[in-house]
Amino acid sequence: MAWVLKMDEVIESGLAHDFDASLSGIGQELGASAYSMSDVLALPIFKQEDSSLPPDSETKHPPFQYVMCAATSPAVKLHDETLTYLNQGQSYEIRMLDNRKIGDMPETSGKLVKSIIRVVFHDRRLQYTEHQQLEGWKWNRPGDRLLDLDIPMSVGVIDLKTNPSQLNAVEFLWDPGKRTSAFIQVHCISTEFTPRKHGGEKGVPFRIQVDTFKQTENGEYTDHLHSASCQIKVFKPKGADRKQKTDREKMEKRTAHEKEKYQPSYDTTILTECSPWPDTPTAFVNNSPTPTPTFTSAQHSTYSVPDSNSSSPNHQGDGTSQGSGDQLHPSATIQETQQWLLKHRFSTYTRLFSNFSGADLLKLTREDLVQICGPADGIRLYNALKSRSVRPRLTIYVCQEPLRSIQLERQQDAANGDNSNGAIYVYHAIYLEEMAASEVTRKLALVFNIPLHQINQVYRQGPTGIHILVSDQMVQNFQDESCFLVTAIKAENGEGFHIILK
Repeated sequence: MAWVLKMDEVIESGLAHDFDASLSGIGQELGASAYSMSDVLALPIFKQEDSSLPPDSETKHPPFQYVMCAATSPAVKLHDETLTYLNQGQSYEIRMLDNRKIGDMPETSGKLVKSIIRVVFHDRRLQYTEHQQLEGWKWNRPGDRLLDLDIPMSVGVIDLKTNPSQLNAVEFLWDPGKRTSAFIQVHCISTEFTPRKHGGEKGVPFRIQVDTFKQTENGEYTDHLHSASCQIKVFKPKGADRKQKTDREKMEKRTAHEKEKYQPSYDTTILTECSPWPDTPTAFVNNSPTPTPTFTSAQHSTYSVPDSNSSSPNHQGDGTSQGSGDQLHPSATIQETQQWLLKHRFSTYTRLFSNFSGADLLKLTREDLVQICGPADGIRLYNALKSRSVRPRLTIYVCQEPLRSIQLERQQDAANGDNSNGAIYVYHAIYLEEMAASEVTRKLALVFNIPLHQINQVYRQGPTGIHILVSDQMVQNFQDESCFLVTAIKAENGEGFHIILK
C-alpha cells in the first residue's frame, strides 16, 4: 500500500513538472523575440486579396535599363536626384540593356523596338517655353543640332532618324536581345539659356530622357513600353572635368559627419524611370524657315495679341481647349481617363487605375489618393483632379502700342467728328508668380512671341519721357492690375530689342 502511495506522488510531481514546462513554453512562444504582428496579418483570414493591384515585383522591375557612361557628381545630397556633368560635343555611351525576366513581354521577343533620346529642360518654367527657347537657340546657331548620335561609335543602332524640326531628339530601332550602345553628343551648354551672359552665371540643368516603344498592329512604333531619364549639366569642352574635380575637392574638405549627408560619386549614371515625354502639340510648331523677333501683326481697328493662355505656366495651352484638355470630367471613359493620367505624368498608376472611369477617379478623397499613391503623388493627383492652380502674386495688363500712322488717323477722325473708326485696344493679362524683373521679361517674351534672348532690357517710361530700368524692386512696387502700353525699339548695337512700358 505504501508502494502504491509512493507511485502516486511520483506521478503527481511529474504531471506538475510537465504542466509548468508547458506554461513556460507558452510564454516563450509569445515573447517579443518570436511574436510578429506581420506574420499574423499575413494569415489568409486577415489578408485582403485584391486582384486589381499589381504585385510589388511587377512595379519594381522595369523591362529595360539605360546606363550612361559618365560619373555622377559627389556634391549631391542624399535622397536628391543624381547630377552628371558632360562636356559639349563629347561622345557619351548610353547602354541599352534588356532587363526582362523570362516570359516577360513575349510579344516583343525577337522583335525590334524604337527608342527616342531627347535632351530637354529640367526646369519646369523652361519646359513651358521649350519651343521658344529652342527657336532662339536655332536662330543664333543656324545649321546646328542640340543632340546628335555618334554613328561610327554606336553599336546595334538601326534606322537612325533625325527630324529637322526637332533639334533636340534622335530616334532609332534596336534589338533588345543584342548588345546596343548609343553614343550621344550634346552641343548646347547650360549657360546658353540663362537670361543674361556676363560671366559666372549658374547654368540651367538639362535632362537626358529615353522613351521606348513597341510596334503596333498597323506597323507603327507608338505603343509605349518604358521611359527613364537623368539630370545633367553641359559645360564647354573639358569644363565638366574641372567641375567634377572641384566638387571632389570640396567634399574632401568636409568632415566625416558632413560627408554622410552626400551621395558617393558613381562611375556610371543609371537613368531612373519617369513618365513618357509628351508629343509636341501641332499648335506650337513653327514651320517658317527664318523666325523673326517681331510682334504679332496688328489689324487696322483692333490691336490684338496671342491667346492669353501663353502668359502663365498655369494657363499653358496645348492645342486643345482648357476644359477638355486639363480637367477630367465625370463622363470620361476608361480610355480617356488613362490618357488623362498619362498627360499629367501619372503613368506609374495607369495600371492601378486601369478599370477606373472619370467618375470613379473623382469620387476618391484626398486621403484615399494619399494612401494609394503615397503623400507626394497623392496630393499632386488630388490637386490635378480638382484643377487647382497657383494663385498669381501680381497681375498686370499689357497692350501693344498702335502704329504712329493709325494714331494720327484716329486723331483726324476725332477732329472731324467721325467716331466710327474707333479702335478697340485689347489688353493681355500677365500673371506673375514671382515678383522679379526676369519674370516680367519672360512673360512679355511669351505674350509678344519674341525669343527671350532677343530682349536686352525692359524700361518703364517715367516723367518727361525718361526711361527707367525695370528692377526687382520696381516690380515689387507695381500696383496690382496696372495697365501698360508696350512698344519695342531696336537696340543701339542692332542686336535685340528694348521693351518700354508706358
